[in-house]
Amino acid sequence: MAGKFVSAKDYSNPDTEKAEIMKNEKSWTKDNIGNQAGKTAIVTGANIGIGFETALGLYEAGAHVILACRSLENAEKALGEMKQKGGKGTLETGLLDLSDLGSVKIFAENFLQNHNLLDILINNAGVANPPKAKTTEGFELQFGTNFLGHFALTALLYPLLSATGGSRIISLSSIAYLHGQIDFGNLQSEKSYDASREYCQSKLATTIFGVELQRRIIAAGDHVLSLIAQPGANATGLARHMSQDAYDAAVEQMGPLMEPWQGALPSLYAATSSEVIPGGFYQPDQDGGFRGFPVQAEIDQIALNESVNRKLWSVAEQFTGQKFL
Repeated sequence: MAGKFVSAKDYSNPDTEKAEIMKNEKSWTKDNIGNQAGKTAIVTGANIGIGFETALGLYEAGAHVILACRSLENAEKALGEMKQKGGKGTLETGLLDLSDLGSVKIFAENFLQNHNLLDILINNAGVANPPKAKTTEGFELQFGTNFLGHFALTALLYPLLSATGGSRIISLSSIAYLHGQIDFGNLQSEKSYDASREYCQSKLATTIFGVELQRRIIAAGDHVLSLIAQPGANATGLARHMSQDAYDAAVEQMGPLMEPWQGALPSLYAATSSEVIPGGFYQPDQDGGFRGFPVQAEIDQIALNESVNRKLWSVAEQFTGQKFL
């Protein structure tokens, strides 16, 4: 969850009383990240919110991090802010518009030309609840950006991920996936459009992608981990398309929002922890996944239907023109 309307003051920094109440000596934070020197990571949507904090955490731990953003200007601004904060690693920027499969291909080609390994791919960027809109190729914007764009990006980069020992692919889900349904007859809003419904569908598709990707990796005998992270309820800009009334109702239902530094922890845990398992799902540990610190959680059965998962993968290959595994 995200928001532009209120401040998540309860979670404004790790030292606030609320965060300290939530945290215990076993809670996983950025302090638990091991040395990431020598590793290369891509974080999509790294210029703001959870993506920014995720990239910052990897940079602070010594990784070389590519800030893959829709706007190079915003990416360079984020790079400057991260350098001011300081880190042990290095940074670079890349232009990536996930709503344009041509942009995805150009980004991947440029990356492959200039890098010989990829340890971590964090498919973080997303859009939520916009007015009805289409991607460059004519797909519903949320399904096309949140799922199809990242599917194509992963497909194009997978040969290098596979060749890099112990690499990880992290798909950013949302607790909203629990309310999603894959409607194969309306994937492009051919029949009707509902912003919230389509968002939930896109996040269910993202979760299914993480599950099916790991199944195919195992079948291929590759040494790559597909992991899923769910960040909980956070105060970011993702809710900019929501009305004030809708936003207020959502906050009232979910309770206090976390700040992005805390929402980034499940992604960072999935990307760096030695305790992860293949196909693992990681989310905050309190209030049903809305708040807290990262732990492994069970994936709901809604994302585990093998028939649906295989069909969605086939559809994604058809829509993106990218086949792998």
